[in-house]
Amino acid sequence: MSFTAPSIGSAGGRSALSAFEFGRTYVVKPKGKHQATVVWLHGLGDNGSSWSQLLETLALPNVKWICPTAPTRPISAFGGFPSTAWFDVQDLTEDAPDDLEGLDASAAHVVNLLSTEPADIKLGVGGFSMGAATALYSATCFAVGKYGNGNPYPANISAAVGLSGWLPCAKTLSNKLEGVDEATRRAQSFPVLLCHGKGDDVIPFKFGEKSSKCFISTGFQDVSFKAYNGLGHYTIPEEMDEVCAWLRSKLGLDGTSA
Repeated sequence: MSFTAPSIGSAGGRSALSAFEFGRTYVVKPKGKHQATVVWLHGLGDNGSSWSQLLETLALPNVKWICPTAPTRPISAFGGFPSTAWFDVQDLTEDAPDDLEGLDASAAHVVNLLSTEPADIKLGVGGFSMGAATALYSATCFAVGKYGNGNPYPANISAAVGLSGWLPCAKTLSNKLEGVDEATRRAQSFPVLLCHGKGDDVIPFKFGEKSSKCFISTGFQDVSFKAYNGLGHYTIPEEMDEVCAWLRSKLGLDGTSA
């Protein structure tokens, strides 16, 4: 899949971006009848391997998990120190600028990973922390029908999950959806699950809460927000059980291994 950078400074931007290569992808095959494929995106500094090991233990025999590894890139918040990241982060405040180019490139990578799945398979995207932000951004691209740079968004995804994350480009979402009937319809029926720990000291709980409210206020009608008392910036079995139950329901999984 080709990725075209926005026109502003595109010459430098594109050549810089093409230097970032996505890392290794780990795949967890379904143990039962294949009904859904979910791309799961790790957090900052992590890789696809650690999440693939956890996802393999979940009671979702009908799901194929694809766990890619983000490119290693200089991170502005770390003074340019390189780390695996789906996009650049300047600082973790609500007014920090969004790295639209990085977000679009990672959202396009997700689409690329899903592009060879059979037509009858339900498609989803989920993630943790920065991976959650990328998954939620992908959900908005699907609803709007295009990436942030205006290129058409071609994947037909059916659900998005964000754990301990936030919604990038939240301030411009209502403008993108306004007056576009098809986009409004897609937003209304698209299911989103957000989970966040109240004790999160990396991505504050209020980021998750505000992201959930932003989805609802812009016309997404199937939004679930789950809060966990005492949970920090990590996941727990109770949360993953919630994710499993939600995916079973929203993707219409029959839960059998036949």
